[in-house]
Amino acid sequence: MRILLVEDDPLLGDGLRAALDKAGFNVVWAKDGGMALKQLESHDYAAMVLDMGLPTLDGMEVLRQLRAAGNRLPVLVLTARDSTRDKVLALDRGADDYLVKTAEMEELIARIRALVRRSANGGGNLSLGSLRLDLAQHVVTFDDETISLSAREFALLRALLEAPGRVLSRSHLEERIFGGKDVDSNALEVHIHNLRQKLGQDVIRTVRGIGYTIARRPA
Repeated sequence: MRILLVEDDPLLGDGLRAALDKAGFNVVWAKDGGMALKQLESHDYAAMVLDMGLPTLDGMEVLRQLRAAGNRLPVLVLTARDSTRDKVLALDRGADDYLVKTAEMEELIARIRALVRRSANGGGNLSLGSLRLDLAQHVVTFDDETISLSAREFALLRALLEAPGRVLSRSHLEERIFGGKDVDSNALEVHIHNLRQKLGQDVIRTVRGIGYTIARRPA
């Protein structure tokens, strides 16, 4: 089970990674907020352990961008900030759990496992014809074959499948995928192109001047 650890303190991060590895997790360690978002764009994770006080982008901004992109990855905030206000703010921003760094390692491990279980039980699926998205595991199958998608390709396909038959505007899709960040003018088209390469040219239809829609029930 792969999890993303986001922690800038080298000593603490090394200790957390070692303990989580020993507990059976496959840990990827990101040492700042920008690195964490890059990992989330290119890889799938079962959960994320997120510090708040990070360089580049702090934990709150990482969390905001994650949720703005429609990513429901389970997030456990692990921080030295122990005030009720900080906890409430993190939970309001989309964190699933909140733990202060003075907690025992056994509790951290148990809470991560509980988050992953809840996600697997409640994640659900989206499907259209032979195209199926497993939202809990971030797995896509098409014609009974598993299709490898990046995190942003998955988010784009999810947005389209959540509104079958509707034309979604470019601005709406960019907000879902990029979380309101400034992006290259053709960034969305690149992801559309990649999905068409993997799923077939006719699955996603362009409505000129408006946006995109799932064109038909995939065969």
